[in-house]
Amino acid sequence: MAADEMSLEDFSDRNTYREQVRSFLRRHAPSYSGKARAGISLDADVALGRAWQKLKSEHRFAAITLPRSLGGGGGTPLQKVIFNQEEAEFDLPVQYFGISLGQPIPIMAHYATEEQKAELVPPAVRGETIWCQMFSEPAAGSDLAALRLRARRDGNNWTLDGQKLWTSWAHISDWGVVVARHDATLPKHRGLTYFFVNMRAPGISVRPVRLLGPSHVNEVFFDNVVIPDSQRLGEVGDGFKIAVHTLMIERYSVMDRWGYGPNPATLLRGLAGRTAGGLAALQDPELREAVAQSIYEERALAEINRRAFIAMAEGKEPGPEGSITKLVTIATRQRLARAVMNAIGAEALQRTPNATQRDDFTESWITGSLSRIAGGTDQILRNTIAEKILGLPQDHRPDKAVPFNQIPG
Repeated sequence: MAADEMSLEDFSDRNTYREQVRSFLRRHAPSYSGKARAGISLDADVALGRAWQKLKSEHRFAAITLPRSLGGGGGTPLQKVIFNQEEAEFDLPVQYFGISLGQPIPIMAHYATEEQKAELVPPAVRGETIWCQMFSEPAAGSDLAALRLRARRDGNNWTLDGQKLWTSWAHISDWGVVVARHDATLPKHRGLTYFFVNMRAPGISVRPVRLLGPSHVNEVFFDNVVIPDSQRLGEVGDGFKIAVHTLMIERYSVMDRWGYGPNPATLLRGLAGRTAGGLAALQDPELREAVAQSIYEERALAEINRRAFIAMAEGKEPGPEGSITKLVTIATRQRLARAVMNAIGAEALQRTPNATQRDDFTESWITGSLSRIAGGTDQILRNTIAEKILGLPQDHRPDKAVPFNQIPG
């Protein structure tokens, strides 16, 4: 029996499972990464990603923690962590499915009816459908409870009106989850309800937001969008609770140890023989210090993650430590990229066509700022660490119990 055809029950320890994953990736990943993606269009890359997702689902590596009855792998959180770590070593077209399978689909598995799960989850696991998450608005980013998109109930239907912003991959998504305000007379955390919507429903329009690098975010407008009450998740008023559940899943999305930026091996290859100002780039003191600091922080994070691995192996849910990983890793990636650019000099300001944040330090530096906002800003993550890990008192929130329609501004 081939290693990648064995069932998950055949593995009693993580080292054996990791070798199974590596065998699968060595055999299949090169056909979907690197040169296979070079210079192709967005549509072609998405199609390649769908094919990769389908292949993973056939080998139970797609949505590893979901039950097999829903098309998942029926595995453990630890196995998911291991696969994500190993998959991140390849330049695969997985970005289109990260939000889809990392947030909306796990939430559907928790809150949707059995019929809805059976209809909607397996196609997403196979990559046939893509989901987006619509929380942020022009006036509601870090403060999720401040959102204003309205949900008006009329019998068994709801009508949604308003706008969402910074929605990743909305332009290629089939479905999306959305939080809306159903009652502005309640305190802001209590007047919210959680829904899922067909992104091609009448009244939904998607407009791209241009970024300095490749653009994947959008504005989404709701103009009298009517959806049935059956597309509500949880009870009326549970929106904030379910949204926080969604974000906890997001913030513990396991990144590779270099934050999806170039690793030290890429650095050494790229700077070998390069000079700046008459000096070897690899002798630049700022760069050497940044590399040493990055390795030090990576090893410290490895110890935090090791403890999380032990907890997951014991069947426990991962805690708020994921906030530390995101906070430190992305900041480290950006600092290292800046040091490389400084060592190269003015040449680093010239952008390379089709370069990605995984193989180019200029792109890594540019996109690092976006990564430090998405999924919780640095400030929000520091608050989480302070309150949930260090046990410090919460910030003063004077508007917490005030009806939303009485909050100034």
